[in-house]
Amino acid sequence: MSSAREIIHQTEDKMKKAVEAVTREFNEIRTGRANAAFVEAIHADYYGTPTMIKQIAAISVPDARLIVIQPWDVTAIAEIEKAILKSNLGINPTNDGKVIRLSIPPLSKERREELTKVVKKMAEDGRISLRTIRRDSNEAIKKMQDDKVISEDDRFKSQDEIQKLTDNYISKIDQILKDKEKELVEF
Repeated sequence: MSSAREIIHQTEDKMKKAVEAVTREFNEIRTGRANAAFVEAIHADYYGTPTMIKQIAAISVPDARLIVIQPWDVTAIAEIEKAILKSNLGINPTNDGKVIRLSIPPLSKERREELTKVVKKMAEDGRISLRTIRRDSNEAIKKMQDDKVISEDDRFKSQDEIQKLTDNYISKIDQILKDKEKELVEF
């Protein structure tokens, strides 16, 4: 049987993971600014094995509109280029035999507004996920009181702590959203 402290600890772990998931999703949203995260997780066929680009190449962002991918093994360049074309980035790579360059086009006003709606929805999904974690944890705490494992006071203290965690992580998602919206409007 787990204690109220363990439930609170598990709650915090789950909430951290939920915020990390939202952050990952946000990093995949292409703004007008170059970001290595756009291509890091794309899988290229490397000697018959799907391998993340970041594991077979150096990825750099020399300026706000350019991503440079330099494979450690130049024979992989064609496969990396193919993988980028197959991904839904909507960017055409240029390749000089040694490096691949991705020029990030500026976003149109309509696309910016569309992406703003998308990130707001992602943030709301993240908040819903946090509230679900809170509900499950509160139910576990309530069951512990019903089973006479903890007192009513301990239940209220634990639920209060869970609420504070929820508020804290929701404010983190709100801050990530605010930063992403600012990034979308900047260009």
